[in-house]
Amino acid sequence: MSDVKKIATREGYGNALAELGARHENLVVLDADLAGSTKTGIFRKAFPERHINCGIAEQNMMSVAAGLAATGKVVFASSFAMFAAGRAYEQIRNSIGYTKLNVKIGASHAGISVGEDGATHQCNEDIALMRTIPGMVIINPSDDVEARAAVKAAYEHEGPVYLRLGRLAVPVINDHEGYEFRIGKGVVLREGKDVTIFATGLEVAETLKAAEKLAADGIEAKVVNIHTIKPIDRELVISSARETGKVVTVEEHSVIGGLGSAVCDVLCEEAPTKVLKIGINDVYGESGPALELLHKYGLDGDGIYEKVKAFL
Repeated sequence: MSDVKKIATREGYGNALAELGARHENLVVLDADLAGSTKTGIFRKAFPERHINCGIAEQNMMSVAAGLAATGKVVFASSFAMFAAGRAYEQIRNSIGYTKLNVKIGASHAGISVGEDGATHQCNEDIALMRTIPGMVIINPSDDVEARAAVKAAYEHEGPVYLRLGRLAVPVINDHEGYEFRIGKGVVLREGKDVTIFATGLEVAETLKAAEKLAADGIEAKVVNIHTIKPIDRELVISSARETGKVVTVEEHSVIGGLGSAVCDVLCEEAPTKVLKIGINDVYGESGPALELLHKYGLDGDGIYEKVKAFL
């Protein structure tokens, strides 16, 4: 995939907001003094009257978002995942989730791929936190194409949505005719009979790399992109597990409470299956170049390949 173009999903987020803003006057964007990093600055440049910088006050920003949504606006509130999901959890839970308001949370710089920002900013717990909020939709796009589609779908969805976005430029894998994004529906990217690998976010591209290496060893892995963690595609999870008999989940998130837990919740009820969860194993991250961290924690193509091979 070295020759494939790479774009960060936060870029897709910013560009999609500007495109939607041109069509929908009820769209308002908030940021917490991070418009350059979250790419909401693209929207601000086009529609300054509908962009509000709430300052370094994420909790207040979520309350402002709730107030605007209560007047009929569709609000995208943006910050780093650590601050959006972590610092402002109470406001999201009580002011947005409980009231079922039309607020979309753009949480960028998620996971260890934040790199040199280190453990305090590498939020590997946000999916787990957001999964506990009743009615919260959680989308973790795999590339720029999917990020743009997810923003559009989030706008059209009635109710709160958590969009998990990355800082690192990742391969564009969905730029093809026939691509369709639907909230709650996984996408089969590769068929296989020996194991099903469910991946999300930037790990989708890495899992495809691993699947190529596994195929060279005679192991046919079915690869499924689970871009929507909640509601998860129960039907696809169950059918794929029954088809291959073994399941692996891959995520740039803690193995506690994220994609792996969501898949296991479904399978333990409907189709008990042996599962390997690949992710961050109950540890904090550390400062370092993003690609080196992904390699160290076994979240690149090579690491996934080795873990799946050992599992099988």
